Amino acid sequence: MSTSIWIVIVVLAAVLGAIAGFFLARRSMESYLKKNPPISEEMMKSMMTSMGQKPSQKRLNQMMAQMKAQQNHK
Repeated sequence: MSTSIWIVIVVLAAVLGAIAGFFLARRSMESYLKKNPPISEEMMKSMMTSMGQKPSQKRLNQMMAQMKAQQNHK
């Protein structure tokens, strides 16, 4: 085989590997975030308490719903 064919094969393999790696990493990150959400209700409650607010359950539910809507919107 000539050198130009080997160069084309190597470049093609690198491009296909990069594309496959991107989608594999994306899928694994999405599944990780579904299993381990970034902010839980307890974290939200402690954050509001540290800011000097008294968190009610209704307000916590509203904030969690807003965060879920933002995540689904992206």
